[in-house]
Amino acid sequence: MTTQTSDKPSNSPTGELVQLPIDKELVLKVITMPADSNVNGDIFGGWVMAQVDLAGSVIPARVAGGRIATVAVNQFIFKQPVKVGDLLSFYSEVERVGNTSITVKVEVYAQRMRQPEPIIKVTEANLTYVAIDDFGKPRKISQPQGRG
Repeated sequence: MTTQTSDKPSNSPTGELVQLPIDKELVLKVITMPADSNVNGDIFGGWVMAQVDLAGSVIPARVAGGRIATVAVNQFIFKQPVKVGDLLSFYSEVERVGNTSITVKVEVYAQRMRQPEPIIKVTEANLTYVAIDDFGKPRKISQPQGRG
């Protein structure tokens, strides 16, 4: 993954100053709201998972040229808590295109709106979608495309 970084000190929990990726596609951007948080102001993991599923489906729907369904969450890692007011940016890239399925990697970055820095990676996931027909049955992807 290519990111732009700086040598400036960081206030991030990991000590790493991160900027948004320039080699992946931005597929979703959202500000977190209080209705999706617990009493401590942390966003529920299930809410983040739902957003990742939405973001992850953008490229596969385009590659498959139609209807798709999530068939597997192969990996899901919560790296840092997501807070109320964070601006989340979801980036995705294709990892594999099969006969009927497409696997993507989704990375989620939070910009802490109450601080000028940092931007931190809060979540990463790997999901598989399958192209389906009007009856919900798997269908071949007409022209599998490469990464992107």
